[in-house]
Amino acid sequence: MKALIIDDEELARKRVLNLLEDVSQIDILGECSNGKTAIEKINRDKPDLIFLDINMKDMNGFDVLKKIEIHPKPIVIFVTAYDTYALKAFDAEAFDFLLKPFKDERFFKTITKVLNTTTSEAQENFEKRLVELFHEYSKSNLHLNSVAKIPVKQGNKTSLVDPREIHYIQASGYYAEIYVEGKKHVLRESLNNLEEILDHNFIRIHRSTIVNLNFVHEIIHSDYSEIDAKMTCGELLHVSKSHKKEFLEKIGI
Repeated sequence: MKALIIDDEELARKRVLNLLEDVSQIDILGECSNGKTAIEKINRDKPDLIFLDINMKDMNGFDVLKKIEIHPKPIVIFVTAYDTYALKAFDAEAFDFLLKPFKDERFFKTITKVLNTTTSEAQENFEKRLVELFHEYSKSNLHLNSVAKIPVKQGNKTSLVDPREIHYIQASGYYAEIYVEGKKHVLRESLNNLEEILDHNFIRIHRSTIVNLNFVHEIIHSDYSEIDAKMTCGELLHVSKSHKKEFLEKIGI
């Protein structure tokens, strides 16, 4: 079985590569760091199996799947850090998946399932499963874009965070740290995905930071043309050069 690994995070690709060294039945065709290259390589090299990241910088995994032209279709294993919109489809076995950060045992359990799937079974189910997955994805996106609260699981309870109370959000590995007045919530979600569901009051000021403009108290200017946003809670957040112009325009400076 020939496999291709598609993920825009190098460490994530290397993790899968290292684990596959112990699977003699699978040969590695290569790895791709973006969707465009992945589509070209899939259609050219015809892998039997692809490990596919859902949210890459140039496109998401669903867009990659829609542009696969080869027959038979490959078996798809999603390697994803996002559980807010995809897991309904995954739970229904629309596709196999690995939720980052996954344990070695979970990886090999998924591989065993894949190795026991015949080519004809994979081909027969591909289109049907793809339609189901897009359906769940669309439904969940609609739901996320219309909710007034962000659910955050904490042990045996789920906190409902009002976006209007969020001061800022920072990335921390595969998680997002959501800061409200005097409290931090940790959510397994990307800033890119959160950015899509938050309203116009939120803006990215750094690749790892989103702020709520309603809680920006001051702009601190340095001698090197750099700026920081001082929040009403007192936190000082750096504004990167790539986001500086958009941020200043948004606040009317």
